[in-house]
Amino acid sequence: MSTVALSLLAIAAASSGVLAQDPSSSALIPLASKHFDWNDLPYQADTDNLVRGTQQGYNRCNSTTEGPDSMCQTATVNHLDDWCLWAPPKPDSTIGDTEGEEVAWCTKKGRGTRLIPGGAITGVQFTRAPGYLQIVGFIDQTKINLQSDDGGGELDPHGADFRGNPLGGLVFSNGFPSNGGKNDTFQQVIEWHNFMGSNSFCFKVCDPSGPNAAALCQHIYDRIGVSYNCPSAAKNGTFEVCDSDNQDPPGIYTDASGAVQTYSQPPESLGVISTLPYQPKVPSSSNCVQYASTALFTDLVAPTSAPTGTAGGASATGKASGSGAAGTASRSGASAGASSTGAASGSNGAAAVRISVVATFAGVLGAVAFLA
Repeated sequence: MSTVALSLLAIAAASSGVLAQDPSSSALIPLASKHFDWNDLPYQADTDNLVRGTQQGYNRCNSTTEGPDSMCQTATVNHLDDWCLWAPPKPDSTIGDTEGEEVAWCTKKGRGTRLIPGGAITGVQFTRAPGYLQIVGFIDQTKINLQSDDGGGELDPHGADFRGNPLGGLVFSNGFPSNGGKNDTFQQVIEWHNFMGSNSFCFKVCDPSGPNAAALCQHIYDRIGVSYNCPSAAKNGTFEVCDSDNQDPPGIYTDASGAVQTYSQPPESLGVISTLPYQPKVPSSSNCVQYASTALFTDLVAPTSAPTGTAGGASATGKASGSGAAGTASRSGASAGASSTGAASGSNGAAAVRISVVATFAGVLGAVAFLA
């Protein structure tokens, strides 16, 4: 976040009687700077009661918290048959309205979370790249409490107030080579992003030992969706695991002349993103192995069934006026992170701050969000 943005946030917060969440202040340790051991997790990773209120769930999850009402906010991404998504705790929700409250929905028992209902997952590609693990797939999102036409948005460990979306949400993995291949050894993933909406998703976790984790799991391109942030060859109806090259970091591309360029996402005030100057390059993959869904998700209540039709590449646009997890779209509203108008709500994981202040500061808050 720029110095100007931090100053504007401080002005708005001070005027509303709350403390600005400046990462240079002793009042706040950014979520992405907090490190925890899998076997010694705090009850809540977020202990701040600033601006957006308190963490809704908890991070210390076990057999006593597992079930349909779990508020566990510790997610894992491990293997083709073992991963989680962030989704709302209450039915008929949108990502834009609940981004700070999402809970973990997983494919395996034993994590203390909610389980994704059987039949919800209709296709998945899990890729192992040198710098990250990535799960891209297709889902009936109504079965994980999302409205059917929600275009969704991005969840990540940042946000303009540095507390993450969801607040205090932690992610771990046992799938990186640096853990020595020990499936019982979980590493905290510091950089990650999860795009949800339009019945598709991407959850990418970047190797905490890798040299380029922050760039590969970039969190500032929340409005251009899965196909640009997680380019893949995922197909609805196919369940596979592949080795993969690293993608180009989101927003980085090579133009027709061979020059490397950086795309700048325009502010929401300019309206819907209808065109982009490049097409995302799907990284080369190899050693792909396909599985029957019934062999993968054995902990779910019922086996997943094959869908009708396909939607390759996890790049369907959907009916979104949100940040379009699977396509490009735009939100409306006075401040980033506010509920959209139209069919769906949006999310700005990199710049979503909900501050209940007098209307005279709405413009200031909008400026903060777009300068982040």
